[in-house]
Amino acid sequence: MKFLKSLYLTKRFFYAIAAIAVLLLFSFWIPAIYPVIWVIFVILSIALLFDIIALFQGKGLTAKRILPEKFSNSDANSIKIQIKNAYSFKVFAEVIDELPIQFQKRDFLYTSEVKPTKNFEFEHEVTPLARGEYIFGKLNIYAQTILKLAKIRQVFDAEQMVKVYPSFIQMKKLDFLAIDNRISQSGLKKIRRLGHTMEFEQIKEYVNGDDVRTINWKATAKHRNLMVNQFQDEKAQPVYSVIDTGRVMKMPFEGLSLLDYAINSSLAFSNIALRKKDKTGLISFSSKVEKILKDSSRMSQLQRIMESLYNVNTDFKESDFGSLYAGINRFITHRSLLMLYTNFEHPSALERQLPYLKAINKRHVLVVVFFENTEITKLLHSYPENLSESAHQGIAEEFSQNKVKMAKELQRNGIQTVLTKPKELSVNTINKYLEIKARGLI
Repeated sequence: MKFLKSLYLTKRFFYAIAAIAVLLLFSFWIPAIYPVIWVIFVILSIALLFDIIALFQGKGLTAKRILPEKFSNSDANSIKIQIKNAYSFKVFAEVIDELPIQFQKRDFLYTSEVKPTKNFEFEHEVTPLARGEYIFGKLNIYAQTILKLAKIRQVFDAEQMVKVYPSFIQMKKLDFLAIDNRISQSGLKKIRRLGHTMEFEQIKEYVNGDDVRTINWKATAKHRNLMVNQFQDEKAQPVYSVIDTGRVMKMPFEGLSLLDYAINSSLAFSNIALRKKDKTGLISFSSKVEKILKDSSRMSQLQRIMESLYNVNTDFKESDFGSLYAGINRFITHRSLLMLYTNFEHPSALERQLPYLKAINKRHVLVVVFFENTEITKLLHSYPENLSESAHQGIAEEFSQNKVKMAKELQRNGIQTVLTKPKELSVNTINKYLEIKARGLI
């Protein structure tokens, strides 16, 4: 029974049978070809028999799916498949990998020739658009000989699970730029430092570009060369990512929800803050405060943040900023930088929450991060072809202006603001953090 389940006849065999049937039909008018047809049928049967025997001899093909320890959300992740040919002849292999249901892809097929007693491997990429557990099904390998009349199926590596985490690939990319002191590249601005709100580090010789206000005249007189005081950023300042998981964050843009953009950004931002020797923490909330991860300056904090964000999802409830204010007052006792990821689509929504935002900003440095509606932006740059499209464009213009008005209203009340496109969120958030550090606001 197992033998029959793994054996398949190919299209080539059925085409041959169809051709023989047609020839048998013609033999009604041309009787002379009738014996020839039976000879062809016997040859086909013998070829099929030898094909089946060859496929079932020895160990055949063995295969292995090699998955990474974890996937990075919204990034291309590589999967390696290794095939070993134990046959003494060349095999034509078809690989069907049963991908997790989240990818909604049921047409994966890879074909290749595998030389006798040789190994073969290839890679394919998948791009997850949601965090969580992804379960791979069977790795199906179909083997055929050069005759291609029959093929057998072998199954490997069923039920493999891999977790999809927030985008650590994006985090590492921005981490590299920060460490390499090339922040001005890839859209990150270099912020001019204001004042001297930094800690003294050392006295060094003056070089072009140093701030002349930092010249140490006593050291200059002693060494007879211009000497300057070198400062470094104040360390161990508490920095929190505050993520709204309410229904406003479910809005999708280019395959990802605003919540996923916020989570990816908070991971990258937390990594930069830790590299700057600050203490990072995490708060998520919707109708109530759901998770609080106390601030820490240890690099292991990044893994704790990643684990906390791994399964955060919106619950489609209305976000309660009053509960957030109470939770912050209770759990965060020191003045901190709070990066609040949320979204407002109408001034009335901001008006309801503004008293709580102002109250939080009195004790902490609050940065409200919310999003441009890029779909509306596309509509604004399109050319209307009729009256209906003109009306839609007028409404879109009002929505776009409302976003700018809300940003100005927050700034008028002394609240730091980042209004950004979802794709540019990480870069703009890190820019704001560097600006606040340079201005010594925390």
